[in-house]
Amino acid sequence: MTALGKLFRTTAFKLSLAFLALSAVGSGIVLGIVGWQVAAVVDQEMTQTIEAEANGLSEQYDQGGIRRLGMILEQRSREPGSSLYLLTSPAGEPLAGNVERLPEGVLNRPGFVETPYETVEPAPPGRRALARIFLLPGGFHLLVGHDLRDKVRIGAVMIHALGISLIFLAALGALGGLFVARRVLRRIDAMSKSSRAIMAGDLTQRLPVSGPGDELDRLAANLNDMLARIGELMTGLREVSDNIAHDLRTPLTRLRNHAEEALRAAGDTQTYRAALERTIEESDSLIKVFNALLMIARAEAGAGREGMSQFDLGGAISGIAELYEPVAEEAGVALRVHIEPGLGVFGSRELIGQTIANLVDNALKYGAPGPILGLSAPDATISPPQPAEVSLEVRRIGDDAEIVVADHGPGVALADRARVLDRFVRLEGARSRPGSGLGLSLAAAVVRLHGGSVRLDDNRPGLRVVITLPLSTTSLPAPAPAVASLTPALP
Repeated sequence: MTALGKLFRTTAFKLSLAFLALSAVGSGIVLGIVGWQVAAVVDQEMTQTIEAEANGLSEQYDQGGIRRLGMILEQRSREPGSSLYLLTSPAGEPLAGNVERLPEGVLNRPGFVETPYETVEPAPPGRRALARIFLLPGGFHLLVGHDLRDKVRIGAVMIHALGISLIFLAALGALGGLFVARRVLRRIDAMSKSSRAIMAGDLTQRLPVSGPGDELDRLAANLNDMLARIGELMTGLREVSDNIAHDLRTPLTRLRNHAEEALRAAGDTQTYRAALERTIEESDSLIKVFNALLMIARAEAGAGREGMSQFDLGGAISGIAELYEPVAEEAGVALRVHIEPGLGVFGSRELIGQTIANLVDNALKYGAPGPILGLSAPDATISPPQPAEVSLEVRRIGDDAEIVVADHGPGVALADRARVLDRFVRLEGARSRPGSGLGLSLAAAVVRLHGGSVRLDDNRPGLRVVITLPLSTTSLPAPAPAVASLTPALP
């Protein structure tokens, strides 16, 4: 298909032609109304002129009768202009005036009449006049009229103007349609080129945005956001695949080594039992990892929204704090809890509870003061001894609820705070402790599902995990019972 053919087939060009047709019809209607109004004004002016001349002739007739009227008509007939006069005898013979012939019966219709006529002087055929017929005493007839060539001339001018306007309108509309179609087609071709590159597998490509902020730019911006999200998901999928292959190799290897060790042993029941217990323990750890990956995938895909409802955030987190108080006491860590009442949120009570449980568990696990994770000696900053303490706070900040889990542990270096929210990321200082590196990833995915945000701050020393969730605008339901059990927390 040629470039011109592509232009003619574009929607923009077809819309331009449609607007051109509508504009042409509108212009024709406007010019028609204007012509009709002008014709009405011309008729009114003619009628008033005829009335004025008839009144003047009536005065002359009253002063001198038919003879004086005939003299006045002969005098006015010789003057240039469009006025028409005719005085006839009772027998219909012309006595004075510049009209030679009229259709039969016209003089017998008193009042205004539009009629063809012929004059004494040579004139083109088909001339018409607007005239008024008067019946005088004695059977005489008087015609006072005005030629309609001015009205015909005005009508011709209006038709000519309409034709010229339509020609220029068509030309401008065609040029404008071609310009708009070419501009739109160029932008759409650029988008199609980028789309083909994206379909070929290059998810880094983006649809071009020209800048005026029109509907094509808004569409391109939304599609670019969608592509960015798809790219993030694909990157996450690749990272998950790589991380699963890398991080699960060690526990699977340990699982196999336990089985081989049991087979190489002498074979007493106690040895086999210990090997089976270690195998079950490793299997449980693997199941936890896969469950966590499944929960993260479901949260990032938006699953779980069907089970959302409004609940009391403070009540749910209070139940979590009660569950972890014995754990904190056993670990020798003081758990400080401050919860502002009456904070209602709309979401999944189970997922948010699991998220807070993961954060509290991590804070208790890493709550002992020490060097900042991610920094190695001699760069690691050794904080002064701090009491082992973990705080859990829930408060209102404007239209949001803010949940803060803070500890006085080693903390996370500023350069690693964005990275630790990814899957399977474990900093150097934490590799010696049990865990899979999925707890913060799950927290970030769940919070995004609920339209909130996660922020990692310095607790000076230690780490502050700040979660922001939008508050619900409707009233709270009846308080729900405290959470009695939770899925095992993820480090």
